[in-house]
Amino acid sequence: MENNQSFFEKNVQLGLSKKILSLNEDCSRITYNCCREYSTSYKNPEEKVRASYFVDLVLKYQYPQHRIDFEFTVPKRTPEDRADIVVFEDDMKLKPYLVVECKKDGISDSEFKQAIEQAFGNASGLEAKFLIVVAGLTKRAYERDKERPLERERNIITDIPVKYGEVPKYKYIKGEKDKELQIIDKEELIRALEKAHQTIWQGGKLAPADAFDEVSKLLFCKLKDEKETSITRRFEPYKFQIGTHETPKEVFTRINDIYQKAKQKDAEVFRDDIRLEPEIVFSVTEHIESINFNDTELDTKGVAFERFLSTYLKGDMGQYFTPREIIDFAVKFIEPQTDEMILDPACGSGGFLLWAMDYIRNFAYKEYPDNTTKAFSCWHDFAKDNLFGIEINDKIARVCKMNMIIHDDGHTNVISTDSLQDIDKIYSIHKSFSKEKFDIIVTNPPFGATVKDTEKDYIKNYKLGDKRKNQKTEILFIERCFDFLRDDGRMAIVLPDGILTNSSLQYVRDFIMENTEILAVVSLPQIAFAHFGAGVKSSLLFLRKKAKNETLGNYRIFMAIAERIGYDATGRKDNQNDFIQILEEYKRFKEEPINFQ
Repeated sequence: MENNQSFFEKNVQLGLSKKILSLNEDCSRITYNCCREYSTSYKNPEEKVRASYFVDLVLKYQYPQHRIDFEFTVPKRTPEDRADIVVFEDDMKLKPYLVVECKKDGISDSEFKQAIEQAFGNASGLEAKFLIVVAGLTKRAYERDKERPLERERNIITDIPVKYGEVPKYKYIKGEKDKELQIIDKEELIRALEKAHQTIWQGGKLAPADAFDEVSKLLFCKLKDEKETSITRRFEPYKFQIGTHETPKEVFTRINDIYQKAKQKDAEVFRDDIRLEPEIVFSVTEHIESINFNDTELDTKGVAFERFLSTYLKGDMGQYFTPREIIDFAVKFIEPQTDEMILDPACGSGGFLLWAMDYIRNFAYKEYPDNTTKAFSCWHDFAKDNLFGIEINDKIARVCKMNMIIHDDGHTNVISTDSLQDIDKIYSIHKSFSKEKFDIIVTNPPFGATVKDTEKDYIKNYKLGDKRKNQKTEILFIERCFDFLRDDGRMAIVLPDGILTNSSLQYVRDFIMENTEILAVVSLPQIAFAHFGAGVKSSLLFLRKKAKNETLGNYRIFMAIAERIGYDATGRKDNQNDFIQILEEYKRFKEEPINFQ
């Protein structure tokens, strides 16, 4: 069984091994060994959900196969309806006990509500005691109330009973077998995050960025609850879940309590309250309550959250997102070390910081292959103590912090302020942001915006802004990076090609050459940022800050042109990536003997 299989595929594989279901040779048809041999097409995504839940019914909930039937006709329904799965109380199959309605993963909230009504209709027609709607990872179970057939809210139960037993108060309990959270693959995680966002977005009632902000708050609560339950509440129920007969208001109160306590301890992550109705929080909880975020592999969480992020950080928000291929190349080129302090003064969603952390994480596990505890401590301490970011947009700064929390922390050194203001003001916010503090700066500063002396009085304090009424942000960022960098420190920065070629900007190039050793210039293709709405031709500059009074003689500069960089103009993956060869060429370049005549 492959590690990249989805939760559903793994469950089906388990069912195959136990011979409670079977697939034909080309996996186009499935046969369920229930009260009869029921065979149907396996090409429909909905069928994979039904197959997985059938395995759960038999193995997890311990219902006898000979009391389970598929596509069972419901009497008195007009038009005629069939229940996806029915579990009976008796061997004669005269007393329906549970009705299951299955839908594919990723359906909308309105489709989920329709499925609930369909399940209630079938359960009422069959006079079953319980019903459950299973839409991928999102599930909702009910105890049918004969006295109040239209009741919904108070009839919700956390899960169906095991083997005709009692309804549990809570479904997910730390440390109890079969009641633990699920580790899922990246596609399932992406769908869960997207469902959460769609529920909060409410078809446009909130702006996408505001909806994302609210998703982040609830994710923060989920992660906080997982960690605290693992440490202090073993064999107790997780708080981030829906209990039997709990109303949306009760669920909201418990989750909001997690949020308010966490906000008091770490006010910089989220300053605002949760701005959602209890019913919305209730639905989002359904989408993500079963997921084990903390134990899901870091790479899986990283790719899933990045893909989720990229959907919402396009267009006007595209300035905050740098493609992973460029980030990966820049970090590998700069080669961070475990004891080096790293800053991104325009950190956006945190890509450069996270890749630096991942670079050290990979190094740590190679350095200490037989000591995973030491390896974990190495990269985790690095993430906590050596990664720093500044982001001017408060919402995006919170996105960055959430991104880092999902990647196992480092968020406390990300601040939201203007990187170009006087450093003393930045220092007053966070004492680690002082002049000449950092060993490495890696950044993609905003292009094109103009800082006017009438709006920002700090422009006169810049050598590259002195005696100018206005200046481009990317030019001021060059000098600000130089301010933050230690002598002999290294810098990777994305800059528009105009800075390298326009005759009117010679003074900027002079500043760079006077203060740094130019290690390399790598030209990026025109399409590098096209799928985020930015078509400015740009390059990556790699620089080393000279020590005071250091004089450079003749030296070599590595030059390269990247034409294919792993994706096309629309952002679709391209298997050709020149960055791989450029890195190899640079290694050879550094090893070549220097011989100036």
